[in-house]
Amino acid sequence: MVSIPTWKTIGGSAAFTRRAMNIWPPFAFAGIRITELSDDFRRVRVELGSHLLTRNYVGTQFGGSIFSMSDPFWMFLTLRSLGDDYIVWDQAAEVRFVRPGRGRLHLTVEVTDAFLDELREAAKDGDKVLRWVESDVLDDDGEVVAQVRRQLYVRLKKKVTERTAVAV
Repeated sequence: MVSIPTWKTIGGSAAFTRRAMNIWPPFAFAGIRITELSDDFRRVRVELGSHLLTRNYVGTQFGGSIFSMSDPFWMFLTLRSLGDDYIVWDQAAEVRFVRPGRGRLHLTVEVTDAFLDELREAAKDGDKVLRWVESDVLDDDGEVVAQVRRQLYVRLKKKVTERTAVAV
């Protein structure tokens, strides 16, 4: 059986990951581009270009593309930062469109030490942890175009919980 690689198995440097994700068809065809990915995988800046293929019937950015800008990043950065002992996925998501998106749009996601420490503490006994995180999509003038919320599911893997229980 042929195994299809995932982003996690490909791994690599932040620069390689950024370049690879920029040619990934769901982003490339939606006009989404990662302009910055920090070497420690804790901060990403994403851009949605404005051209014929990214605009809707009334000439503003497609809402789906605006929503897609945030899709993997909270989960991806949190998982990379917590490490292989944790399961991290997107549990739920919502978007609130504030104003029409015209021109180039930007989104920044940053995973902080305080956020990671809070998740580790909440998940230390093997319980599932659900946390809402938020990001604003901004236009070139810094005006909020959309507010995106994602709910992360975080849990310490069972083998780690069992290993910890035996060690105690």
